[in-house]
Amino acid sequence: MRVRETIVCEGRYDKNTILQAVDATVVETKGFGVFSDTERLELIRRLGEKNGLIILTDPDGAGFLIRARLKSRLNGIAIKEAYVPDILGKERRKASPSKEGKLGVEGMEKSVIIEALRRAGATFDDEEKREKLCEITKIDLYELGLTGARDSADRRAAILRSLHLPERMTANALMDVLNAIMTKDELSELTRRLF
Repeated sequence: MRVRETIVCEGRYDKNTILQAVDATVVETKGFGVFSDTERLELIRRLGEKNGLIILTDPDGAGFLIRARLKSRLNGIAIKEAYVPDILGKERRKASPSKEGKLGVEGMEKSVIIEALRRAGATFDDEEKREKLCEITKIDLYELGLTGARDSADRRAAILRSLHLPERMTANALMDVLNAIMTKDELSELTRRLF
């Protein structure tokens, strides 16, 4: 399956895993190295201007920091965010698990990578473009008790677990993902079932 957008990941092992799952242009950030490598950052910007970007980083603190910095440096570019779920374990090539004990992108099965890309709204050239769903807003999250309430962090954590999304997602990141995968009505039904 060919993905139209350029996929940005952290390292070469992540890139190899992604390319085993889909046919795409994949650029690695070399971890935090991208922020001192102006040529690489400019390449990512140019690719994003042409086809849009999908950021797919590990579900750990470093991955979320790289994701946030990229988004701030690439403002004005169409960016979609793909998230792999929190799965405890270690990659085969490593002697021990990561600091947080979670698998990174390189440790994911092909089907998990494809599903993460689908949820992000990736454009697969062999499929018709998905129709944009009715937008979920910050007000919707507030009205459903996912922000602004005493227990909103716990409620968001339950939603993240039920959708197999990483626990570190902010309310804004969650809103972006929800808009890519469900309607307001589906979110309301999910919150009714969970709470």
